[in-house]
Amino acid sequence: MDLDRAEQWIDRWDAQQEWYMPDREERFTVLIDAVEAAVGRDDPLLLDLGCGPGSLAVRLLDRLPSARVVAIDTDPLLLALGRATFAGRPGLRFVDQDLRKPGWAPALGLDRPADAAVSTTALHWLDAAQLRAMYAELATVLRPGGLMLDGDHLKEDETAVPALARLGDAVSERAAHRRLGDREHQEDWKAWWEAATSDPELAGPAAERARRRLSEDHHGSESVLLVQHVAALRAAGFAEIGTLWQYGENRILCAVTPA
Repeated sequence: MDLDRAEQWIDRWDAQQEWYMPDREERFTVLIDAVEAAVGRDDPLLLDLGCGPGSLAVRLLDRLPSARVVAIDTDPLLLALGRATFAGRPGLRFVDQDLRKPGWAPALGLDRPADAAVSTTALHWLDAAQLRAMYAELATVLRPGGLMLDGDHLKEDETAVPALARLGDAVSERAAHRRLGDREHQEDWKAWWEAATSDPELAGPAAERARRRLSEDHHGSESVLLVQHVAALRAAGFAEIGTLWQYGENRILCAVTPA
């Protein structure tokens, strides 16, 4: 795909993501701060889970230019945009693997255990069983003392803590309203996908996306509760699990493998 055209699509992707997450860049910054503080080396090996077109991966490399980032996704259209835009970027490798299917971790062909795995606004797409299996497999390729950092909207369980759940929603909504105000929404998630899958230059990846039966729509089985992620990480053997940064339900959840 033409580089300029691919860059335009990623710019539009970032714009519609920022509409839903006006503090997206702050969350990126804090997550990368945690990686930089924890890995203890200039050339860490990092996994970006559900990388999309590479928005987080390239920000990691901007901060840590000697790092290696393995960016993992199963959406051929987003991978095509990332590969076209960031082709030749030192340290960046895109990998087409489905985190929902067993065997994705050994298929990465890592030459050493990873120092950290990161993800933003992606893992809630996995259902509870897939999430547990994914975290269990991830633990096998992280080094002792390695990190898992997940930036996402993870809700409190309303059945267990109803007041906290309502407050989390309210705080997130008010923060978004303050930051966005009455700014006109140019393009939302659904409109972006409709436009991208209609672009003749993306016809090949769009057809492959349809063949894989991928959808941009949620179907109600996703892991959007904080307790689901904490339980899955604990079952996978992570030693410490907690929230590093939070604004309402928007948080960075951190887990550490045993040293």
